[in-house]
Amino acid sequence: MGNHEESAATYLLPQALNKAMLEAVEFIHAEGWDASPTLFALVPRERLIDALPEDIDDSPFVLVVQDNLPGHIVAGSEELGDYIARIVWPEGVEGAVLAQEIMFKDSEDQADADARPARLFSGVVRGGSDLTLLQLRPTEEELEAKGAFAEDDIELRGGTGVAPGVIAALRYSFEEE
Repeated sequence: MGNHEESAATYLLPQALNKAMLEAVEFIHAEGWDASPTLFALVPRERLIDALPEDIDDSPFVLVVQDNLPGHIVAGSEELGDYIARIVWPEGVEGAVLAQEIMFKDSEDQADADARPARLFSGVVRGGSDLTLLQLRPTEEELEAKGAFAEDDIELRGGTGVAPGVIAALRYSFEEE
């Protein structure tokens, strides 16, 4: 296998997307709650090697924040899904991650439980894996119970079949015309 073929195979591994998703979680967490949706392009590290500091880790992907999301688009809306699905990624972008804040009601909770604010992270790799992670916003009671550094404690849930519409919109943005 040639060097390009080997590296392309690396991007298709679920671990490459997992690592990129965790980097997106950390980035968004540092920004704080009550943020607008954020879209990241996943660019193979080797394509940007000359522009990166030498001490950067060896993640297969570099996350590139896309600053062009219209400010009026609401997280969790059909309009956001439509916008994402219309994106045509340039050559060299091999995946994308969308982070957005939503109201989440756990189907395992009782029927009378209220929906809670949460962050939804959805990512896909062109021709490869997809992943969705959910981070519930801690309540005041949870923060008090956990102590001084509770805000730094990130608990993620994940699974298959979570947010299939978001995954479909992200996948569609990578389909060939």
